[in-house]
Amino acid sequence: MRKVLFVAMVAAALAACGWEDMSDYPCPPGGTTLTYDNFGKQFFQNYCVTCHGGPNGYSSRAFTDIDTIRVQAAEIFKNAARDNTTMPPGPYDPPQAERYELGEWLSCGAP
Repeated sequence: MRKVLFVAMVAAALAACGWEDMSDYPCPPGGTTLTYDNFGKQFFQNYCVTCHGGPNGYSSRAFTDIDTIRVQAAEIFKNAARDNTTMPPGPYDPPQAERYELGEWLSCGAP
């Protein structure tokens, strides 16, 4: 019972903070023109791999290839896509338009 209550409290707190989940934003009906080659690769190079770059990064989560990004897509979405701005920390945040593109790209399966 405590675990259920804890999970409900965490979900309520996240909702109150404006946290958005990938399931709230499905891929647009017409799909997306964004691909790993024309969007994803450069986005992750610009904003993520300094810390999430494998053994030499600051984080154990590596975003160095499309397969690892796809496996972690929901987590990436909730931290960096659309209005979720937890990552990246610091002054080098992506523009809001790119965060929305990231959300679309991830929601469409990161093609």
